[in-house]
Amino acid sequence: MTPAKDTMPAPEAPAGAAPAAPKAAPSIAPDTHTPRHVPLVEQTRDGLVESVHYGSLIATGPGGETLITGGDPDAVFYPRSSLKPLQAVAMVRAGLELPDDLMALTAASHSGAAMHREGAARILALHGLDETALENSTDLPYGTSEREDWLRHGGIPTQLAQNCSGKHASMAAVCVINGWPVRGYLHPEHPLQLLVRDTITELTGEDAAAVSTDGCGTPLFAHSLHGMARAYGRLASAAAAGEEGQVANAMRRYPEMVAGEGRDVTALMRAVPGLLAKDGFEGLQLIGLQDGTGIAVKISDGGDRARLPVTVHVLEALGVDPGTLATLETSPVLGGGHPVGVLRAADFLPIGYLSAN
Repeated sequence: MTPAKDTMPAPEAPAGAAPAAPKAAPSIAPDTHTPRHVPLVEQTRDGLVESVHYGSLIATGPGGETLITGGDPDAVFYPRSSLKPLQAVAMVRAGLELPDDLMALTAASHSGAAMHREGAARILALHGLDETALENSTDLPYGTSEREDWLRHGGIPTQLAQNCSGKHASMAAVCVINGWPVRGYLHPEHPLQLLVRDTITELTGEDAAAVSTDGCGTPLFAHSLHGMARAYGRLASAAAAGEEGQVANAMRRYPEMVAGEGRDVTALMRAVPGLLAKDGFEGLQLIGLQDGTGIAVKISDGGDRARLPVTVHVLEALGVDPGTLATLETSPVLGGGHPVGVLRAADFLPIGYLSAN
C-alpha cells in the first residue's frame, strides 16, 4: 500500500448550487450490521475444495422484486468504482455532452492504454482544460500489459494514466459548463458532489449510510447490494434519449473504453447483447440487463478472481444463453503445468433452481 500522505485542511465549500435531481421515491437507509456472507466461489484441486470465497449477491427484477439472493444483500458496503456509471448520470444531468467513446470513458476504470489516456486529455481539451485541472491520485496504468509497456518506455505514475482519469476529466469539465470552481471539485460540499450524492440516492432508492473517500479521491457513498442492483437495472433498461440511457448505451457501444482489452468487464458486454457491466475494487461486480434486471455481487475478501464465476452462474440462472457465456470461463487450476482443478461457483442457489428456471 502507498504510505498515507499528510493532508491539507479541507477547503471551504465552493459557492454555487447544484441543479436539482429529479424527485425520488422515499429512500430507505440500509442497515449497518456486519455482513452475513455465504460461500459463493470455490477452488478445487483433484476433487477437493482447496479454498472458498465468501460473499453476498442479489438479482432484482424490472420492478425491483428480488429474483435471486445469497448472503446478506442488504448489508452496507462501499460500491467503489461500480458507482462510476451513476456518477456519470449525475454529470449528464449537469449538462455534460460527449461523444459516446468519451462518455463510456467517464464511467470507466480503464486499463491505461493510449486510447484511454488520450481520451481523458480530449475531454479536458474540449472544455479548455489540461491535466493540471485533475485532482485524482497518480498511478501507473491498471492493465498488466499496459503497465509493462508504460514502464518499458520510462513511464512514471501520472494522473492521466490512473484508471479514474476519464471520470475526473469529466468532473472538471462539468464545473466549466456550470461556472462552478474547478479547483476543489472533490470537496464533499462542492455543487457537483452534492448532485452526485443526490443522484445516487435517487437511483438506488437509499440514502447513503456512510461517506468515505475512494482511492482516486472522490467522495464515496455506502449503499447496499440491493440498492445498487436496482440502480443498474434502471440504467440498463432506460430509454436511449434519457440521462441514464445515454450513459448505458455509450458503455455498451464502447466496452473497451469502460475497461480494456483482456478485461472481463469488456468481455461480458461484448458477449451478451444489451448487458451493462462494471466492476469495482474489493470484489465488486454490477450487471444490468435490458429488461431491467439488476445483479450485484460482493466478494467478502475482495478477491477479484471470484467475481466472474459467480456472475456467470447467476446470469445462467436468469436464463442468459450459456453459449454466449462460454467464452468467459476462468483459467483452470494447474498442477505441474496441467489442469488439476477449477474455480467455480458454489451451490448457493436453491436446489432445483436452474432446472426449474
